[in-house]
Amino acid sequence: MAEAEEENREEIVVEKKSKRNRKKQKTENPSQKEETQERKQNGEGKPQQQDQVAGGDHPAQNNNGGGSSKKRKQREAFPFGNYRNYYGYRIGQEVDEDPRLKVLKREWFEGKDCLDIGCNSGIITIHIAKKYNCRSILGVDIDTARISDAYWHLRKFSREHSGSSSTNVSKEEVKEKLKASKQIAHVVPGDGEEIKKEASFSEKRNLFDVVSFRQENFVDSRHSHEKQYDTILCLSVAKWIHLNWGDDGLITLFSKVWKLLVPVFLY
Repeated sequence: MAEAEEENREEIVVEKKSKRNRKKQKTENPSQKEETQERKQNGEGKPQQQDQVAGGDHPAQNNNGGGSSKKRKQREAFPFGNYRNYYGYRIGQEVDEDPRLKVLKREWFEGKDCLDIGCNSGIITIHIAKKYNCRSILGVDIDTARISDAYWHLRKFSREHSGSSSTNVSKEEVKEKLKASKQIAHVVPGDGEEIKKEASFSEKRNLFDVVSFRQENFVDSRHSHEKQYDTILCLSVAKWIHLNWGDDGLITLFSKVWKLLVPVFLY
């Protein structure tokens, strides 16, 4: 009997120790959770969801430490400054007109043939044609996607400028011009062929008679322009040429511009 009682006492002691250990573990759990949360915040735990991709419209998806987001960032990079919606990025969506237009003089453009190097989506190119009544203006940009945007804006402004009666014609014209521009870009990268209609300055014309666009890498292009220009614009472009092609790129830019300008010119 004494031995049985002794065994019962030992079992009771073991059970009490077991209960105390379980209680101790329960009291330690909250602190362990806090440590786990701290590790997660410090990046030691599960990877955090990636931030929105710079220049993109959709947040990046998490994939084994963000590998997919890195690829997306590479695709969304704009090494030549060819940002989408560049004008909204620079001056804000709430501004109706690019403030640079206020410092441009009418005599630089009125009745003249003009060239806009690095035209991006073509908005300022079109505004110059509308506001200053130039004879012709050609916008060139290294990015085919920006030229597509430029033709979209050209159709939009042409409809507003000429009235709804010219809408159908403008759609057909912009499709043909854009198709030709893309075909040229695929055949000879960086080169293009000027696409525009000739019209006398005294006639009433829509914007398609004045404005044209093409994809062209102006620095590396082997295409020779068929005519010279009275005025050449190169807005917010020189720094990107310098970043990508260095001093030689700038020298090439100014050399080509010099050859394309008429004897009495503006640059």
